[in-house]
Amino acid sequence: MMNIKNHVQLVGRLGANPEVKVLENGNKLARFNIAVSETYKTKTGEKVTDVQWHSIIAWGNLAGIAEKILTKGTQVTVDGKLFNRSYVNKEGVKRSSTEIVANELFVFAKQVQAA
Repeated sequence: MMNIKNHVQLVGRLGANPEVKVLENGNKLARFNIAVSETYKTKTGEKVTDVQWHSIIAWGNLAGIAEKILTKGTQVTVDGKLFNRSYVNKEGVKRSSTEIVANELFVFAKQVQAA
């Protein structure tokens, strides 16, 4: 456990198809968002579903795999690490974001009904 210092594992569904870019050096970059939901009951018994969106980045071969097999609505497990970055937007305001850099993707098989 001591070697795991920055590890994240999320299960969620894609909100849209991945956006894939090929960089000048030929390396692929895939970006996509997943929705992770949790349902619980309040003290009064009301059922509540909390949905959180997470930005995912995949590089290289993993980006190519994401491009080929991930589509909007696909349920996926993302194994990776947190990455914080800051930037200046078009209005000159400094912003920061936290993303998950994927190391592995596990895609849940889609159910197919027989006709």
